Amino acid sequence: MTDTTTRAGFVALIGEPNAGKSTLLNLMVGAKVSIVTHKVQTTRARIRGIAVHEASQIVFVDTPGIFRPRRRLDRSMVAAAWGGASDADLVLLLIEAHRGLTEGTQAIIDQLKELGQNVPVALVINKIDRVKAEVLLALSQKMNEAYPFVQTFMISAEKGYGCADLRDWLAGALPEGPWLYPEDQIADLPMRMIAAEITREKLTLRLHEEIPYQLTVETEAWEEKSDGSARVEQVVYVARQGHKGIVLGKGGETIKAVGQAARGELEEFMGRRVHLFLQVRVRENWLNEAERYDEMGLNFKDGDG
Repeated sequence: MTDTTTRAGFVALIGEPNAGKSTLLNLMVGAKVSIVTHKVQTTRARIRGIAVHEASQIVFVDTPGIFRPRRRLDRSMVAAAWGGASDADLVLLLIEAHRGLTEGTQAIIDQLKELGQNVPVALVINKIDRVKAEVLLALSQKMNEAYPFVQTFMISAEKGYGCADLRDWLAGALPEGPWLYPEDQIADLPMRMIAAEITREKLTLRLHEEIPYQLTVETEAWEEKSDGSARVEQVVYVARQGHKGIVLGKGGETIKAVGQAARGELEEFMGRRVHLFLQVRVRENWLNEAERYDEMGLNFKDGDG
């Protein structure tokens, strides 16, 4: 390959929470690099997943879902989402076919108009298996009347429908130039952060209501062992004493199950043995500590209200 024939660039995925951005990212990359749960607002950092298609390297930026922020963490997440969009070579706006043009999506479109049209934006209508064809066509027309999208794609990220066409288009639309990352790299997050995200996903899947949004996970220590395995120590920070008991579970059964699930996924991801140790600590004010935001890849100052 030569620089003149290769293409590379950043593709930002934006949209409302739960639009399917993380599912699409993981499908395109071919590995799980972003949290996927049934709960909204689970992606916090701008996670970059790297896909290679023919002579193109597509660097996906999975931004936090854009929503109406209430807390400092919310505001930092939304700022990260718009930062990812403005820095990209291409932007994909994902919407859910069965929800259509919502108030939240309209607010995103209004913001895109304010940013100007320096970055091409393509529309991706996801979850097309949930609606009839005539509904899809009407939604596509309505969306393209609301904003001048350069392309419209209809997909199911969960089932893979239409994703090959989207990948082909992205590979051809990126600017010519050398690849930005090594050929075998699939994410530019440090393994410490990916490991923390995997554990946080397992916690999010097991816990209910507000608790997942009141906790964070940090990888405190990482030791490479002589037998090729890794010893990983993580801390789960919760905002209230009452939450600690819930995260631990009766007799420690919840945190034990979370640790087993996270270890299994980490071993599969890394292709080697992992010894994972979890602690739960109460830090009532962690949502207002700059250090916690640095660990999540967010800008603390972006949360100033």
